[in-house]
Amino acid sequence: MNKLSVNNTEINVVRINDEDYICITDMLKAKDGEFFVTDWLRNRNTLEFIGTWESVYNPDFNVNGFEEIIKHAGLNNFKISVKEFVEQTNAISIMAKAGRYGGTYAHKDIAFEFAMWISPQFKIYIVKEFQRLKAEEQKLLGWSAKRELAKINYLITDHTSFYERYGWEFLCMVQGDGEPEMTRMYIHR
Repeated sequence: MNKLSVNNTEINVVRINDEDYICITDMLKAKDGEFFVTDWLRNRNTLEFIGTWESVYNPDFNVNGFEEIIKHAGLNNFKISVKEFVEQTNAISIMAKAGRYGGTYAHKDIAFEFAMWISPQFKIYIVKEFQRLKAEEQKLLGWSAKRELAKINYLITDHTSFYERYGWEFLCMVQGDGEPEMTRMYIHR
């Protein structure tokens, strides 16, 4: 699990089906006053955005269930929980997660819109922090991939005849840290 840090607020990020989901419950800590995810979810514009997103990315989205919800959106007495919304629409963009690291998680596209509800400034900061996190992950992946490739393609050994017989080519002599002797390095092409 990764964390974003925005305005002294730690925000959990999890990967689900190769997609990033951001804890919008954590994001609420940055908003002044007593607010809940249901306050945001009852907004008609919020629901229309989520419905559009679901229509594009979720082939199992229950449009009929969504249309029933949207009929009531914006009315003073309308309130819907994340759990109810997911049950009625089969939504994948938002989910309530129980237990350790629990809370309401939203796909990054939805979470960035939620950040705008908190404030335009907060949205800018969270997008910037998320981009920093992704760049850091890519750097680590690049380093790891290079390291694994190097492990596969290079061999340092004193067993010369065996490896030369099986396609390994002598590259150079190397000396490890603290090693008194030089050793042969081979490459497999």
